[in-house]
Amino acid sequence: QVQLVESGGGLVQAGGSLRLSCAASGRTFSSYIMGWFRQAPGKEREFVAAISWSGGSPYYADSVKGRFTISRDEAKNTMYLQMNSLTPEDTAVYYCAARELGGIWRLKAPGAYDYWGQGTQVTVSS
Repeated sequence: QVQLVESGGGLVQAGGSLRLSCAASGRTFSSYIMGWFRQAPGKEREFVAAISWSGGSPYYADSVKGRFTISRDEAKNTMYLQMNSLTPEDTAVYYCAARELGGIWRLKAPGAYDYWGQGTQVTVSS
């Protein structure tokens, strides 16, 4: 059974940085697409970034491009989201997600992902 566990959230001042981690287990993820999503209060869950577990170019939402970096460590079965230059608009619960289907089809759609973590809160104060 696939399990995704996020960690690394917290409270940070505007302009600060955080690194989120997503520990993946229960499957060989070599062909999976791994993604980060976020959901702010009263808003829909939105795409943040995604990467193929086997490598290749990452994908980012326009709102985080140039500030966030997605990466993965195959040896540790862990995915990361390095977040720099944080703003209060980045405040949300951040979710790790995985899907068995490769490629970029519906990459930014939450419904296209098969597995989700429990989420980790990121709060950016002004």
